[in-house]
Amino acid sequence: METELSSALRSLRRRVLTPNVSETKLANRGFHVKSREARASLENIGETFLTGFAAAVEARTVADAEERLEQLPAAMRGFAYEGAGMGFGVLDAMPFTSGRKNAEFIAGRGAAHVYMVYVGIGWAMARLPRFRWPKSEGLDPLLIGLVHDGYGFHQAYFHTRKYVHEHYQAPRFPWPAHDPSGYNNRAVDHGIGRALWFVGGSDVDRVSTLVERFPAARHGDLWAGVGLAATYAGGAGDAELHELLDRAGVHRPQLAQGSSFAAEARIRAGLLVPHNERATRILCGMNPQDAARVSQENLPDGPFTGDLRAFQIWRQLIADQFVSIGGVTS
Repeated sequence: METELSSALRSLRRRVLTPNVSETKLANRGFHVKSREARASLENIGETFLTGFAAAVEARTVADAEERLEQLPAAMRGFAYEGAGMGFGVLDAMPFTSGRKNAEFIAGRGAAHVYMVYVGIGWAMARLPRFRWPKSEGLDPLLIGLVHDGYGFHQAYFHTRKYVHEHYQAPRFPWPAHDPSGYNNRAVDHGIGRALWFVGGSDVDRVSTLVERFPAARHGDLWAGVGLAATYAGGAGDAELHELLDRAGVHRPQLAQGSSFAAEARIRAGLLVPHNERATRILCGMNPQDAARVSQENLPDGPFTGDLRAFQIWRQLIADQFVSIGGVTS
């Protein structure tokens, strides 16, 4: 009886906490629809994210959630791990819990998807009151910028008018508290850029126009997010990717940096699929293995201070590397 009751409570928790799948429909979000195929692909990504979230909040153990996630197709599995990162992030914030679900997740199969899990933590923060946000000291000081990325994506995806069309930017993103150079907001913009790929329905002209309407000082970080989404999520053919490279102009190195991040995330998790290779060959001028190597070889030296300085240095080193390689400059 106790086992049945526990199962029923977990099922109830899933139903209460999991966002409705209708929230992933482009029409409901007011996002651009490039084609039926593009709409189906982007909506499938959203549904898979929610599958991962539900797996986390309903699972009896982290291992049980991992088993469900591992059954999903390679092209989609990373998005499910991202959703699970959000789900465990929400559970960690609840009273009377250990607050260690995501730590356990990252110590297990989530390690291969750690970038996506950190992004998922940012999604959780966007849904939680600030006093329930995780302590930054408990997170990897190099990867903490990915949490901001997830927060930025969430805000652009669900509060599109304010964050995309009205270009809202907080005076200073309040977490972590020490942010001497505005790095927090820059990482949030990386996530907003990634969301623009969805808001624009993977239509290169629409996405590029959205970026170009933002203040010029924000363009580099937005283009980096676009490059990551175009590579990781896909949805554009060769001609469109060449157009994207052209529209990025002086920010081609940032576009390539985001693409490099995506390649490393895919390869680290063993989830490389054909559209990743198509994107890196055009946006980075190389295959995904070499693009990922650029990211890996430019990791800044530690120890890190706990703010986002190391994360932004890492991104800049990658972009600079693409400038020195040539082929992606304006």
